[in-house]
Amino acid sequence: MNTPRPRVQTDTPARRRNALDLLMNSGLGKLLRGIGVAPRPASSESLLDLADALLSLRGRASGPALASAFFDLYESSDTQARQEFLAKIHDAHPADSAAIERAIMKWQEKQDEKTARALHEATESPSQKLIRMLNMAPQGTERLINMREDLLAAPKGSSLAAFDRDLEDAFTHWFNAGFLELRRIAWDSPAALLERIIRYEAVHEIHGWEDLRRRVEPIDRRCYGFFHPQMMDDPLIFVEVALTHQLPGGIHQIIAEEREVIEPRDASCAIFYSINNCRTGLKGIPFGNYLIKRVVGLLQRELPQLHTFATLSPVPGFAKWLTKEQGADAAVPGAKELRVLAAKYLVTAKGKGGQPLDPVARFHLGNGARLEAVHANADLSENGQRQAHGVMVNYVYDLAEIEANHFGLTELGTVATSKAVQALVEESEPKEQKGKSGGRKSSSSADPVPA
Repeated sequence: MNTPRPRVQTDTPARRRNALDLLMNSGLGKLLRGIGVAPRPASSESLLDLADALLSLRGRASGPALASAFFDLYESSDTQARQEFLAKIHDAHPADSAAIERAIMKWQEKQDEKTARALHEATESPSQKLIRMLNMAPQGTERLINMREDLLAAPKGSSLAAFDRDLEDAFTHWFNAGFLELRRIAWDSPAALLERIIRYEAVHEIHGWEDLRRRVEPIDRRCYGFFHPQMMDDPLIFVEVALTHQLPGGIHQIIAEEREVIEPRDASCAIFYSINNCRTGLKGIPFGNYLIKRVVGLLQRELPQLHTFATLSPVPGFAKWLTKEQGADAAVPGAKELRVLAAKYLVTAKGKGGQPLDPVARFHLGNGARLEAVHANADLSENGQRQAHGVMVNYVYDLAEIEANHFGLTELGTVATSKAVQALVEESEPKEQKGKSGGRKSSSSADPVPA
């Protein structure tokens, strides 16, 4: 679960009215009155009026100032007013069918660069244009992310869904991995950044500064994050990495207070043990796969002796699935049976589009990783017991197999597994069904790690 960044929210009508009064008494307010815009007192209606004004101004020099004024009013509005605005804004500015028809006719008459550009502009959603205009405000990108967090928390509706699609489309372009900066986060990083790492960590909770120090300061530990140019002290996503001699079978082997530190040049494995998307408002933007592949490349250059790049991952949907399979009153199985059932769940349980039902499995397997090993008693934390009865797994990123694994999953619905995991799956099946589980064996001959 992502942890949204705390924001100050004031729900007093007087405060909202003051924001509007300040705007209308400013030079920008005089400009608005001059072009016939007079925002109505009701907060959501005022926001709609300012959005109308922004769209009418197009690219004029006053756009950034008006965008900033809009956000000032939006951020001083209460939750109800924000949600009313978000529910209305897309439908308030429908596509201009007449303009689209004219652009199509011109394109049919003369198919050149000019008419193609005109057709694109005519078909662009007005709310997409509004999003671009709002991005011109100071800290506009981050303020739009906050707005999408409000939208995702609001009751669902068709208009909200349409505006959400526009926001997601914009963020997909703005947060393209090619525009992001990969940075290592270390113990000497700014305190404000380290505080955010503690706050955003949602996989394995960080219990204060000393716990954080154990994860980022030792020479056999790494932490890397993607940063956007407008948000250089606030990571979009980060991954924690442990350099080890072998694949770990439990999170305690990585984050224990007392452990042996190894020389990085002596490590053979790089273990990605915690990946955190930091902003709820960027839900659906595919950072993670790019981050892992970039970090693998970086580590290969730094430590060429590394030969295994793998995860130690939670299985957040396993306990819920097992309850449906066995009933709410069934006793939790023993370690061996848990491993068998978890392997069956990860390989055979499918969701939308025939993809793995488990969200973490869907992420790593969709990136071309191989399901390598299943461990019981691997996460004894309250969260680990609640979500997966303590089960964790290793996914291996074998660069020579990634494309084939990805193709097998997306086109054939098969999960790439080690021989050890495939054996667990077959153990869960009736004799006549063995070998038909839907998993795909890899060339790996790894034995199951004792759990």
